[in-house]
Amino acid sequence: MRKNHWLVKQEPTAYPWEQLVKDKSTTWDGVRNYQARNNLRAMKKDDLVLFYHSVIGKEVVGVAKVSKEHFPDTTAEKGDWSAVEIKALQELSEPVSLEIIKADDQLQEMLLVRNSRISVMPVTSKEFNRILKLGKTKLSR
Repeated sequence: MRKNHWLVKQEPTAYPWEQLVKDKSTTWDGVRNYQARNNLRAMKKDDLVLFYHSVIGKEVVGVAKVSKEHFPDTTAEKGDWSAVEIKALQELSEPVSLEIIKADDQLQEMLLVRNSRISVMPVTSKEFNRILKLGKTKLSR
């Protein structure tokens, strides 16, 4: 079965990659953008997720996977919001900065380049594999 690929953004001062590795998994909640919420709802178990440090660093630093499909976000006081659970898989051998991504001809259509404000976004298989290559990373499964 074909897996989808995603990118989630988080400020490293709030929840860095290293914390996800330490925790092994986490609930990805607190998303309050309808497009990002819909992307959370589209995530399927075992889909692969690029973990991106936003604001400080602005770089893809690791790969996670969806370990639990969407469920109600318990941090929401009102409204119809969703969360997923993600599990740390592997750190990139070299972080891939937004600068590198924007300069790469093969990544010009990536949503991160075109609409950098959304915190949960789909990534094509081609883009996902290109990020891994730029990060000198082969996933060990």
